[in-house]
Amino acid sequence: MAKRVYLAVDLGASSGRVLAGEFDGSQLQLHEVHRFPNGPHPAEGRLYWDVLALWANIQDGLRMAAEEYGDTIASIGVDTWGVDFALLDDNDELIGNPYNYRDPANHGMIEEAAKSVSKPEIFAATGLQFMEINTLYQLVAMRKANSPKLQMAETFLMIPDYFNWLLTGKKTNEFTNATTTQFLNPATQDWATDLLQKLDIPTKMLQPISHPGTNLGPLRTEVAAATGLKDVNVILPGTHDTASAVMAVPAEGAVSDSPDWAYISSGTWSLLGAEVASPVITDQCREYNFTNEGGVGGSIRLLKNITGLWLVQECRRIWSLEGKDYSWSELTRQAEAVMPLQSFIFPDDSRFVAPANMPNAIREFCQSTDQRVPESEGEVIRCALESLAMRCRMVLQWQQDLTGSKTKVLHIVGGGSQNAQLCQMTADSCGIPVMAGPVEATAIGNLMMQAIAQGDVADVAAARQIVKASFPMQQFQPKNSAAWNVAYAQFQGLCR
Repeated sequence: MAKRVYLAVDLGASSGRVLAGEFDGSQLQLHEVHRFPNGPHPAEGRLYWDVLALWANIQDGLRMAAEEYGDTIASIGVDTWGVDFALLDDNDELIGNPYNYRDPANHGMIEEAAKSVSKPEIFAATGLQFMEINTLYQLVAMRKANSPKLQMAETFLMIPDYFNWLLTGKKTNEFTNATTTQFLNPATQDWATDLLQKLDIPTKMLQPISHPGTNLGPLRTEVAAATGLKDVNVILPGTHDTASAVMAVPAEGAVSDSPDWAYISSGTWSLLGAEVASPVITDQCREYNFTNEGGVGGSIRLLKNITGLWLVQECRRIWSLEGKDYSWSELTRQAEAVMPLQSFIFPDDSRFVAPANMPNAIREFCQSTDQRVPESEGEVIRCALESLAMRCRMVLQWQQDLTGSKTKVLHIVGGGSQNAQLCQMTADSCGIPVMAGPVEATAIGNLMMQAIAQGDVADVAAARQIVKASFPMQQFQPKNSAAWNVAYAQFQGLCR
């Protein structure tokens, strides 16, 4: 086939990018066209996203891509993080800047919701894990505060839906991102409106559900003129970044309720789970606090959120403020030089959600649990990474309990797959081989879904073979099992 170019707008919590994927029918090549910063903006005790600044940068990136690739561009796809949303009024005007999922107004809202609807009832209707960041609890917070924004809202759009509307004028809620709200039923694949009504949250603002691969059509006339992109359609990938990342996992075999592989989408969060054919909505799943999120190709992502490299990112930020501007490689070397398996934290403890000083929070946890307190930067990083690897072992065991299947290989994709130290620790801790890569899994999954929708690739299985042929992978075999087993018993005690 003639070379085709697809564009991925890939927005993360700390940065956004526009990438071009050149596809010749057998291999995909990535090119970063434009990168720009992102992050929460605090104001008067609240946290916001600046979506209009993101929109300006998206258009800049599309303009640069048009100048470089011209008529070879076939389509555009947008993916972002989950749970956050934009509201439009009856004039289609944005009602304020969207809140960031770490906004403090969400604190205590799980308990607030449970006053009206029990947690078992919420889980039975949605199959989603209980996290204060979920869209449901953001809306409960707005309702509790009698927010005029909620009263004015005529249109509810998840963050990628909002950008798709700006691009095309089409209003829809894409399936994979909608499943992160905790008010979509994964069995019916439609909104759990009864649940929202019991919580006194309006449902008229919800849009029809669309699935990955849907062609939203051409760009708005003004957007096409501003960017120079002509005859280019917008196609829905898995707009939730993890859905796109899982699509790019270079695994083999059909979707099954007894999978023999698992994945970690590793970045600020570590999302560990399996790709299954149908949702697992059981008491055990609820007790483990797993989630059933929508995947591509009709699959369900049975997974659990784990605090990921946020621990290390925040340590590095604090040290930088103190005048110690360490590179990632310097921190890795320091962690490698210290004694292993000395002290551990529970990564998902609430004190690590948004501490003022992450290194101090790690040390205080160790001190409060009568462990050796890590002093040097290397000891702090090693403590964080080893703890993350052992938390992955715990969650992997729960995932196998839920599916009743044995995991033979663990795929790590995303930015964390570049951290060879963490990948080896995860193999050591879990006692199974780890396959690391591709790094740019989210963008790759976005681009491959566009290729499928355009008819250039047959299906998800074929796309994964193309990923395997196009990008380097690295395998890590488990080592030092006995020492890790002893340490894991200690870690389990901390988690209790």
